[in-house]
Amino acid sequence: KQIIAMLKESGTVLTEHIADDKLEAEGEKDMTEREIFDRDVAWLKESNVVVAEVTQPSLGVGYELGLAESLEKPTLCLFRTTSNRSLSAMIGGNPKYTIHNYSDISSLPDVFQTFLSKHA
Repeated sequence: KQIIAMLKESGTVLTEHIADDKLEAEGEKDMTEREIFDRDVAWLKESNVVVAEVTQPSLGVGYELGLAESLEKPTLCLFRTTSNRSLSAMIGGNPKYTIHNYSDISSLPDVFQTFLSKHA
């Protein structure tokens, strides 16, 4: 929620619903998988940049990152170093992605401003 709020200060966040407390653990129950796929792909195509929190491994986020790369979208990947996880080499080793390691979200507004000033 806090990261989305920070991003909203700099522009439109197309996926702000993911921080909604009402979103079920099983996902969005009022839409079919195809509707979610079509919507999310349309959002990626519409976006100027992609910002992804990549600390928690996710097949969906991985797919979206690959699609963002194929669409040549500037992409910022955020990885929380205090998570006791390792960043996937497929993310960390990709020269198309800007990787930012953070331990405290208070550093993120400056990171967003720098990234967006270069790419938005």
